[in-house]
Amino acid sequence: MGQAVRPLKLREQAYSSFTERLLASAIQPGQFVTQRELVEITGMPLGAIRELVPRLEAEGLVTTVPQRGMRIAAVNLNLIRDAFQFRLFLEREAAAYFVQHVPDDELRRLRAAHEAVLQEAARRITPRLVARAQAIDWNLHDTIIDFLQNDIVSSAYRVNSIKIRLIRQAQTRIHESLVVPVMREHLGVIAAFETRDPAKAADAIGAHIANARGRAMRL
Repeated sequence: MGQAVRPLKLREQAYSSFTERLLASAIQPGQFVTQRELVEITGMPLGAIRELVPRLEAEGLVTTVPQRGMRIAAVNLNLIRDAFQFRLFLEREAAAYFVQHVPDDELRRLRAAHEAVLQEAARRITPRLVARAQAIDWNLHDTIIDFLQNDIVSSAYRVNSIKIRLIRQAQTRIHESLVVPVMREHLGVIAAFETRDPAKAADAIGAHIANARGRAMRL
């Protein structure tokens, strides 16, 4: 049994290492890489990389090109359109469910986290605050999805989230000038959630995602 667990663990480690390097820009969107180069980049054994490749292909994170190796997903208009459309479908439904069942304490926690960022931003916006705002941004959306307690939806969302974060990394990631507008936009979404109206919640999260998609498409 131990022999069966070890390969599975290596595959998961290889996946985690790949996505971490991808989001840290150690691997660039559109870049061509070989399996042996991925061994060097991820620090994982060749066997684990070979088992990893079919998963990455199935998730659309790489495409195998004969004679050239693997091409990392490129950030282009098709990726932006598809990733944001998928996100919109999932999050509208998740938000409608979320507001009907989430405890008041959780809504207060979300509001307080955003308001704290705005209070600090009024004094000074530092790189640390930008990173904190980005984490709060991602946490809001992850919280809505994970509240469904649906492993299939959460797994699909996580894969799409990697693509969204690639897009943001290249074009629309939160930077200093976006900290205040994004936090205020999120507070508008939270205010809609506080009404406990599923339609208002779905519309609010939909408008927020449309705004993010618009920024990505313009850039």
